[in-house]
Amino acid sequence: MFSIKNNKIIKMLAGLLLLFSLSYANAADPLTDFNGKSANISDYTGNGKWLVVMFWASDCHICNKEASQYVDLQKRNQNDGNIQMLGISVDGLANKAAAQAFIDEHKLNFPNLIGSLEDVAGMYYDLTGNQWIGTPTFFIYTPEGKLRIADAGAIPVKLIEEFIEENS
Repeated sequence: MFSIKNNKIIKMLAGLLLLFSLSYANAADPLTDFNGKSANISDYTGNGKWLVVMFWASDCHICNKEASQYVDLQKRNQNDGNIQMLGISVDGLANKAAAQAFIDEHKLNFPNLIGSLEDVAGMYYDLTGNQWIGTPTFFIYTPEGKLRIADAGAIPVKLIEEFIEENS
């Protein structure tokens, strides 16, 4: 038989377990698409194409300067190519309007997700074992979904294409 004291402990443990499971679920999918649907990078990997993930911020000077080359990369690979782009804004939902303005201004022609800087930095650490540095940052996944490159800073499209060609 459980006493009232034990019953309180069980309720407390159940509450902690629920809290842990909710925080874990949020950590597992810290991103959403721009319609508010929960999403993750893994939703875009392993589809037979190389996935190039560009982490960006609407106020990142380099991101604004170089966005067009990634639009062109996506355009060249849209139909029969072997590369798919994915953008991830670190602006967070509080700055979703600024992130949407970035997408519209640069005419991003590939899927984009959004998450808070804190959540993205945590996700980055979980995936790489390294601390987040800033935007732009790039991930490159194999067609099978294996993370091959995690690199902070701008990466010229020519180097991305050469890497993929050498490793295909």
